[in-house]
Amino acid sequence: MDNLIVHSILPALKYDSTHPLLFNSTFFLFFFLLLVTFYPWVANRIKTRTWYLLLFSLYFYYKTSGVFVLLLVATALVNWLLGSLIYRSNSKKWRVLFFLGSAVWNLGTLGYYKYTNFIFTTINQIAGGSLPLVDVFLPVGISFFTFQTWSYTMDIYLRKLKPVDSFKDFVFFVAFFPQLVAGPIVRASWFLPQIRKQISLDNETIGKAMLLIMSGLVKKAVLADYLSINFVDRVFAEPTLFTGLENLLGVYAYAIQIYCDFSGYSDMAIGLAALLGFDLPINFRTPYQAKSITEFWHRWHISLSTWLRDYLYIPLGGNRKGKVRQYLNLMATMLLGGLWHGASWNFVFWGGLHGLGLMLDKWWLNLKLAKSRLMQAVGVVVTFHFVCLGWIFFRSPDFHTAGVMLSRIFFQFNGLLILEWLKGYKVVALLICAGFLFHWIPDNWDSRLQRWMKAVPIPVQSLLLALVIWLVYQAKSADIQPFIYFQF
Repeated sequence: MDNLIVHSILPALKYDSTHPLLFNSTFFLFFFLLLVTFYPWVANRIKTRTWYLLLFSLYFYYKTSGVFVLLLVATALVNWLLGSLIYRSNSKKWRVLFFLGSAVWNLGTLGYYKYTNFIFTTINQIAGGSLPLVDVFLPVGISFFTFQTWSYTMDIYLRKLKPVDSFKDFVFFVAFFPQLVAGPIVRASWFLPQIRKQISLDNETIGKAMLLIMSGLVKKAVLADYLSINFVDRVFAEPTLFTGLENLLGVYAYAIQIYCDFSGYSDMAIGLAALLGFDLPINFRTPYQAKSITEFWHRWHISLSTWLRDYLYIPLGGNRKGKVRQYLNLMATMLLGGLWHGASWNFVFWGGLHGLGLMLDKWWLNLKLAKSRLMQAVGVVVTFHFVCLGWIFFRSPDFHTAGVMLSRIFFQFNGLLILEWLKGYKVVALLICAGFLFHWIPDNWDSRLQRWMKAVPIPVQSLLLALVIWLVYQAKSADIQPFIYFQF
């Protein structure tokens, strides 16, 4: 009997490429419960706590990407060593060489695993060649932890940060599991000081953390997954089978899906980290309320947009070298930001579209007319639909599919079918409305809910969490859906 139990448990502990570890999985629930069961005994023994969380974090990444946990550790080691060499070097030449070494490692690993076949395919298409594609596995979250480690060496090179002496502390900063595979992209200057602090959780922190975890689960596993499986995936797979109205509603549904999926992950990451005594930066601020594309990028994936601003846009010259140079810098930043999202010309086009939007914004926002209440209200509608236009290219598998969707939306709309669509997709319509409604909940309502969560006893909070988990399992499909940004 004991052998039977062992043989049934051991396979679940190993990495399974078909079922990587996700926050919304049963395995993660037991993983986190095991972690927090013994956490109170190590929480304020700083060295022990760091080792404890580091080992859990490395195992978490092993369950998402298998042997590539070694790549994570190697990336941390290379950047930690080069960061120290950059800081200690008195020669500008050597400082530059060590910094370039960091760039070569980070961009080289990211380029190999993420862009090799994209480059080969592009060369084949342009030159008519037949370069063979490589069987390359994309490690989960490589774009996130690469940017995180590279920002460390860049901050040291720019004299903004001193290197950390302990490699254990540095690899813990890189591998900390709540934000490891899909962000937020945390800066070393934000996280490293927290490693040595004493932890003291108050009711307010616990209440806010529980609320974030519950809202993240609902966003991801109820709204995002249901919309994806039951409507969005169908429309984007075969747009010709749907009217222009249905294609447009599919785009609206995807706008809600990607927001709920990604912000839901960020909410859970921030909440889980808070329960362990660590503070992660906010990554979303109701982006569809933005009155301009500039404001949208102040609200959407904030950790990436600020990374691109600080380490790409500003070093290129920012807005310091005239309007034409500013526009070129904006376009270059957004094109590379699009490419960061994936090895596809669709992502590059999406980035370029947003670069164009930011360029137009710089002109428009300087006009007095743009500051009127009416135009700001119009700005919300225009900005949302501009973002949705971008989502068509972001989500479509190719330009042909995006072109078909746009053609059907503009030339075969048939809005009279709205009532028939509502009858056939009642739950989808309800969830789209719920997604937009939650997006527009006033901030003071959210604050009141946080205060209420703070006031209720922990057993009641746990019961509410159990109810949310039950709701998630009632709503989930047969296969747990991965987070969208895991592919980036």
